Amino acid sequence: VQLQASGGGLVQAGGSLQLSCAASGDVITINVMAWYRQAPGKQRELVADITRGGSIKYGDSAKGRFIISRDDAKNTVSLQMNSLKPEDTAVYYCAAKLGTRLPYQWTEYDYWGQGTQVTVSS
Repeated sequence: VQLQASGGGLVQAGGSLQLSCAASGDVITINVMAWYRQAPGKQRELVADITRGGSIKYGDSAKGRFIISRDDAKNTVSLQMNSLKPEDTAVYYCAAKLGTRLPYQWTEYDYWGQGTQVTVSS
């Protein structure tokens, strides 16, 4: 499985960005897809994840502002980010988890994309 993330960039506070992640390879085996982020000097944190069945979990920082969606016909997962804040500045990674066991931390994901930089200016 290969993951290719895109859509990052520079945006002013209060603005919006949409990230996309395209999966290729043995995609039928993917159960959970997720977005994580990591800011300099900080731990990698969950932004949102979504199972093949459509169950969604948001990290505290994303609740009410970000929306994760998934299109299995196109093998993509997207993250719509609204009302962005300077503290959302980070490298955003998409990740994929195979099998039926749900992941509880980032180390349990099987595949990672290359990351895309999101910078929010104040």
